Amino acid sequence: MPRSALLAPIALLVVAMVSIQSGASLAKNLFPLVGAEGTTALRLVLGAIILSLVMQPWRAKLDLRKCHALLAYGLALGGMNLMFYMSLQSIPLGIAVALEFTGPLALALFSSRRLLDFVWVILAIVGLWMLLPTGATQSAIDPLGAALALGAGVCWSLYIIFGQKAGAQHGRHTVALGTWVAALLVLPIGVWHAGSDLLNLDLLPIALGVAVLSSALPYSLEMVALTRLPARTFSVLMSLEPAVAAMCGLAFLGEKLLWGQWLAVGAIIVASAGAAATIRPKS
Repeated sequence: MPRSALLAPIALLVVAMVSIQSGASLAKNLFPLVGAEGTTALRLVLGAIILSLVMQPWRAKLDLRKCHALLAYGLALGGMNLMFYMSLQSIPLGIAVALEFTGPLALALFSSRRLLDFVWVILAIVGLWMLLPTGATQSAIDPLGAALALGAGVCWSLYIIFGQKAGAQHGRHTVALGTWVAALLVLPIGVWHAGSDLLNLDLLPIALGVAVLSSALPYSLEMVALTRLPARTFSVLMSLEPAVAAMCGLAFLGEKLLWGQWLAVGAIIVASAGAAATIRPKS
């Protein structure tokens, strides 16, 4: 593929990453008002509505006997968003994304047994050790926040596994349908936590901004980029997301990372990019 043909989809992917992390930064402004649980509920419900208007999931031919993968996909999506937002209550955005990235990284490395892949495993473990409370930055990282971010990473792995199966069954309607499942999972939790505050119309502009920046816009841009970039190139570029998150956290939230935390985030980025660039599935 000519280099010039790669520039546009790469630019779209960068915009998508900035959009997602800007949306997460904006979401933190809602935490004092409705909490992470209420913010997650608002994002998913509004995101589901927006995605439905675009993807028209009511046209999908659903067979309840074949919806297990779709339900699992939606539940993983809901758990991933809820635990990620809850982690942001106590740890910086860049660190939360780096910890969350260990989920899909572990999933990718599990599919290979080459010696080189163990280099990426060791590098990721070093990055984790430096971020977790037992590591070099123990005074700055909340254990519960770190655990929630890692839990979000586990859900991300399940999201990938079941998303592939659900996508094969339901095609372009999968994202909208899965987001509705996630919204129905998280909404009762958000209502239990925030109550009638979720109905405050003053929150609607910010909540809509979060939904658009974190869901509708980046999902659309990523889909375009994915169709125009080699899968491996796409994966390597996505590995930069923790760095984008750290920069957005610094720019929008004033979250400054210690030098050791930057090194840890960098180690996880290199491990993710290296795995994406070199991994070969088991034969």
